[in-house]
Amino acid sequence: MTETQIIVGAAIIRDGALLAAQRSQPEELFGRWELPGGKVDPGEEELDALVRECREELGVEIRPIERINYEVTFPPRGDGSEAILRVWTAELIGDAEPVALEHLALRWLKSDVLADIDWLPADVPFLDAIRPHLRP
Repeated sequence: MTETQIIVGAAIIRDGALLAAQRSQPEELFGRWELPGGKVDPGEEELDALVRECREELGVEIRPIERINYEVTFPPRGDGSEAILRVWTAELIGDAEPVALEHLALRWLKSDVLADIDWLPADVPFLDAIRPHLRP
């Protein structure tokens, strides 16, 4: 049995809006939207991975605030391994603007458009917990 892969996501909120990132790969996810983040490396703490992933993907520093009390289990992979997604609310540190270093595009979303976005299925369950932090 392999160890479960932890994937971390950041619900980065600024001025009542949520940062969403549009996938550039893999092909089957191309163009869909997600919360920035990625895999926790072996021996790495989850919050360290979250900060690292946002630095690599967006070129910004973040401060994780609170873990959303929910996690999503992905369907088993071809090798039988499992993965789960955990999401934290977060804020930007400093004046740097996020840049789509590994994505097609970035968007700041208010609560009234969250349902209009083609989100990755794993991110959808977190939206209800994020919505109260956003402006309409």
